[in-house]
Amino acid sequence: MLLRIALFFVLALLVLGAEDYYKLLGLKKDSSEREIKKAYRNLSKKYHPDKNPGDETAGEKFVQVAEAYEVLSDEATRKIYDQYGHEGIEQHKQGKGPRQNNDPFDLFSRFFGGSGHFGHHGGERRGPNMEVRIALPLRDFYNGRKTEFSIEKQAICSACEGSGSADGHVEQCNTCGGRGVRIQRQQLAPGLFQQVQVHCDKCGGKGKTIKHPCKVCSGSRVVREAETHELEIEKGMPKGVRITYENEADESPDYVAGDLVVHLVEGDAALGAQDFERTDGTFFRRRGRDLYWREVLSLREAWMGDWTRNITHLDGHIVQLSRKRGQVVQPNTVEIIKDEGMPVWHQELENNEGLQWGSLHVEYIVVLPDQMQKGMEKEFWGVWDKYRKKSGVKLDDAWGRPTEPIKMPNAEEHSEL
Repeated sequence: MLLRIALFFVLALLVLGAEDYYKLLGLKKDSSEREIKKAYRNLSKKYHPDKNPGDETAGEKFVQVAEAYEVLSDEATRKIYDQYGHEGIEQHKQGKGPRQNNDPFDLFSRFFGGSGHFGHHGGERRGPNMEVRIALPLRDFYNGRKTEFSIEKQAICSACEGSGSADGHVEQCNTCGGRGVRIQRQQLAPGLFQQVQVHCDKCGGKGKTIKHPCKVCSGSRVVREAETHELEIEKGMPKGVRITYENEADESPDYVAGDLVVHLVEGDAALGAQDFERTDGTFFRRRGRDLYWREVLSLREAWMGDWTRNITHLDGHIVQLSRKRGQVVQPNTVEIIKDEGMPVWHQELENNEGLQWGSLHVEYIVVLPDQMQKGMEKEFWGVWDKYRKKSGVKLDDAWGRPTEPIKMPNAEEHSEL
């Protein structure tokens, strides 16, 4: 008697500690059957042990999601759960005796085909991979970012679980005997016949027929739908990097889905509407670990110095450029500022080194004035002419350039070879 009471209290504690099935699947209590199936489809892939190796929490979630779906997808058990909660479900299970079909991997395989596991398994047919390109601003490669993207893909119909039948009943084709092909006899000449194998017209080569096609997929077993994936751009990721989402390509009941391969490319620089999208760094150019920028100087600044520039980097911090009075900047001079380039991607670091950055290359472009005021031109000319007469040199003389044309040899006199 005492043992029975103890077991009752243990069961009660387990029931009270169980997470609400609707909350677990992210659903409301009035969710439709299709919404329940879609929630299971997304969460079962997210928490599948093959995608989360060594993560016990994800494995437990995978089992809980499967259990929640089994209860809520059945009209009878859902009604019991809505009225009596987890305790009612436990009593219902005890009344049925030993549980049947309690393997979450079996349930997973009904949705996605194969063995219930991701990856490559012998004897399983594998579908083609799907490749997409996603353009991102340079800012995301510098700062890192977590976002989402959506693609349209072929998915197994959740309404019929890929059977194509509204009532789940699929019959073997009586024309081809379930083989999907039939033997056709063709006459080549009087008394001479040839047998050829052709696709069965009745079942379309599937070997099965459906009396009541699913209203959602019209018996095709698959539908086109949008699917959202999480995308994490790591700091310093190279442009063109490929991120693989295993078994997230087009689905079919006839094969295991291939991989979704995402190519991350750098988009064209453009000013956005928000402040963080309008930094100078938006127009940096990237080459490997280094960044490149052109800074424009006036003639006075390049010649006389005494100037300061503030450049806003990709993460908003300020990089200050400056020259003291009398420091000359020659046109096309390149100044290299260490540790202001791209962060080095962690996969390119050796021996678990800390975060490192490349360099920022600043090229100075000097712009000459198109015109001068008469007074300014006169004063400038006077100062320059005085300096030229005192210490200036003639460059032609200094470089030894000729003052007269040089006579070149004709074809007959040319004997270098």
